[in-house]
Amino acid sequence: MTTGAPITEQTKAKYVAPETTARAGLASDWRVWVAGALVLLVVAYFWRAHRQALEAAAAAKNKHPMIPVTAVQAQRGDLKLYLSAIGSVSPFNTTTVKTRVTGAIDKIYYTEGQIVKVGDPLVEIDPRPYQVALVQAQGQMVKDQATLENAQITYERDQVLYQQGVIARQDLDNQKAVLDQSRGAVETDKGAIASAKLNITYSYITAPIGGRIGLRLVDLGNVVQTTDTTGIAVITQLQPIAVIFAIPEDDIPKVVKEMRAGAELPVEAWNRDFSKDLSTGKLLTFDNQIDQTTGTVKLKAQFENDDYALFPNQFVNARLLINTIQNAVLVPTAAVQKSPQGNYVYVVKPDDSVMQRGVTVGATQGDLSSIKSGVNDGDTVVTDGVDKLQPGVKVNVHQATFALSEHPTVQ
Repeated sequence: MTTGAPITEQTKAKYVAPETTARAGLASDWRVWVAGALVLLVVAYFWRAHRQALEAAAAAKNKHPMIPVTAVQAQRGDLKLYLSAIGSVSPFNTTTVKTRVTGAIDKIYYTEGQIVKVGDPLVEIDPRPYQVALVQAQGQMVKDQATLENAQITYERDQVLYQQGVIARQDLDNQKAVLDQSRGAVETDKGAIASAKLNITYSYITAPIGGRIGLRLVDLGNVVQTTDTTGIAVITQLQPIAVIFAIPEDDIPKVVKEMRAGAELPVEAWNRDFSKDLSTGKLLTFDNQIDQTTGTVKLKAQFENDDYALFPNQFVNARLLINTIQNAVLVPTAAVQKSPQGNYVYVVKPDDSVMQRGVTVGATQGDLSSIKSGVNDGDTVVTDGVDKLQPGVKVNVHQATFALSEHPTVQ
């Protein structure tokens, strides 16, 4: 060190003892460790508190678990009331076409399953024997006509001779009888001619009604006779077509009331398992007496059957619409529960708890029920899981929907 040079702060710093610097570093590290420990303690405290809260919530949930249910919202709509019964499709007309003359089949104009109209040609029977009979009858008539003319001339001449006293009265009467016989022969010939012409007409068989023709019953060359029972073809009318079904006698007043009011009652025809609506028609009439063995009365409905969905002798499920409740509060029938005190439903409140509410049911049709009082439009009612419910319990709601138009089910 040079004597007399000034000593600055920087110079002092260069000559600070190493021990002092080490002690300062240790003090700084200690403060960092303390701060870190405090942070860890705080984190551990909050983590433990959060865990305790979760455990408490889980314990509370296990103590009062939420019950899973299915629920729907009540809706306003129209409820259609039906009478359902098993029916049978029946054609209005079925005809077995038979021959009116005997002869061999020359031509067949139809094909199996063809839709024919009234007057369409079906079969031609060999007309030649009847054409020959026509010629013979016409020839015989010419002969008898000549005989008649001759008898007429003779009778007129005998009248003059009788007046002159030339012939006796008996001769005049005899000639009058000959004249009448000749007239009778001519009339007989006219009948024979008409009969031959009619047989020729009958040789050309046409469809007496419109409809679907069945399987062929005769072939070309077959000889058919008027005494045959099987016939030549069977024609069944398919448009329109009828469905006949029976309803209980207790329901007759409902139907009579609507018909007397002039209402046209729709009838639906469904397939066996109610999976398809085949056709819709209208009620025509009902039978005039009750079947005492079954306590039912038969009804007849008409269907246009434009798409040939209905077939003769087919079994269908017929549904007769007898009334419509308009603008009613509708809920699934499964939501309505019964008790000795009356009907009730479980309504889900906004806090996911349920309350039991008494209801007045207006009418029920299949899966739908109309509610007169107790449920409002938009209320959420439980339809599945009601057996586990009590008023006030919490529920886990699976929201479902339902169709306002009731779908029929197998009875």
